[in-house]
Amino acid sequence: MYPRNSRTTAATTAEAGAWAEVLVRHQLLHAAVLLPTGQWLVQATPSAPIRVLDGPAAMVELAARIQHRTRTRKARSR
Repeated sequence: MYPRNSRTTAATTAEAGAWAEVLVRHQLLHAAVLLPTGQWLVQATPSAPIRVLDGPAAMVELAARIQHRTRTRKARSR
């Protein structure tokens, strides 16, 4: 099994944007907005507080955590 943080390159803004789009499209996040500073504003549900993520790596990490949580729940329900 590979270590969780086995990346050899830094996450790009394009990669983070792609993940943000997928998370919102699949309703795993309510909103994800890239700021001109490179930070991301994310909101899990319409009534949830808005979080500030510090750059593309943080967005990709959030996507990984959500994906892990989703897969873990599916495995438990089998």
